[in-house]
Amino acid sequence: MASIPAHVRETIDSQLDEIERVREVAIVLAVARGSHAWGAAGPDSDYDIGFVYTPTDLRRYAHLGGVDEVLLEEREEFEYQGWDVRKFAALLADSNDGAIDLLRSPIRYRTRYDPDPLADYVERTYNPIDCYHAWRGIATNNYRKYLSEHLVRNDDETFPTLERRDGEYLVETDEGTTTVVADDERFAETGTKPTVKRNLTVVRAAMAARYLKETGERGDHELPAIEFEAFLDEQAPTVFDDERIGRARDLLERKRAGEGTVRIGDAVGRAFAHPPKRIDPAVHARDGPDRARLNDAIDEMIAASR
Repeated sequence: MASIPAHVRETIDSQLDEIERVREVAIVLAVARGSHAWGAAGPDSDYDIGFVYTPTDLRRYAHLGGVDEVLLEEREEFEYQGWDVRKFAALLADSNDGAIDLLRSPIRYRTRYDPDPLADYVERTYNPIDCYHAWRGIATNNYRKYLSEHLVRNDDETFPTLERRDGEYLVETDEGTTTVVADDERFAETGTKPTVKRNLTVVRAAMAARYLKETGERGDHELPAIEFEAFLDEQAPTVFDDERIGRARDLLERKRAGEGTVRIGDAVGRAFAHPPKRIDPAVHARDGPDRARLNDAIDEMIAASR
């Protein structure tokens, strides 16, 4: 993984200070998200930063206005998304993949609170079925929006095209499939953006979902490494064949080389981009992190912010 240049870290640190001052919060943890976190940043990649905060005045929790659960800030190529400590803990209780990945990010910008003990605990106790469906949703939604050919109806609803026939289309719906005649004026073909970046997003999420399912059925739900190259090198070979890994690696290398916006068509395949909708709860579901333990983590983060 490429390191973050010192001048970028200094800029992020200064901007975090500004967010604290203007928003009247104390940031206890700030990390890299997105392409920098999973080792796919190209020369033109923006910097996505996730952070956890507490209000500087804890009395605000009892005030009528309360505390904002989410803070969003943009500064040129830097995008910040922050969660209030209570919101962050609630997301962990729900085994939210974004909150778990914030704890696991390999690049940290601010650590008033040491996330390692909580990360270890959450990795042992998260509910796999929730992460599976989150990753499946990322794969299928991005495939539908960016990679599949589809029709768009005049109410902006999209329908992926499965097959073109004489005078009609076979399209996918939420209930299954249906046909649309070619001269139906309610529908029009619409362009997609099957770029390297979009293909990589789909294949990474589809592989994560399939990997979690397969390892769970073997008896141990193993979270995929956040760094995608490490996943491809160390974990993926136990589940995927060389061709699938090679195609994913090619997308990763092209994204790193600055080719993220190059259109390449569908390099994933519809079938692979759609892991099974249903998996066995008896195998893949568990209670998730204990709320009392997460309340302890809230206390620890508040203490670290003082």
